[in-house]
Amino acid sequence: MRATFIQLRCKPGQTYKVAEQIMLKELHSELYSTSGEWDLMIKLYIPEEADIGKFINEMLVDVVGVERSLTTLTFKAF
Repeated sequence: MRATFIQLRCKPGQTYKVAEQIMLKELHSELYSTSGEWDLMIKLYIPEEADIGKFINEMLVDVVGVERSLTTLTFKAF
């Protein structure tokens, strides 16, 4: 499993609704509200053999209120 972080920018006034939709999917390990340029940060684990782009698009594309996303992949360095 590969830890992946996805930051979401939500349409104004939609952050809590977006978070609720994500929580109902139960695909995340952790979900945070953040300050700054992005509104939410999701930590999830994606199977090594999975196509990351396809996985994210299939799991998050139907979440209403998401304006933009930024995906950060992690690699074992130590």
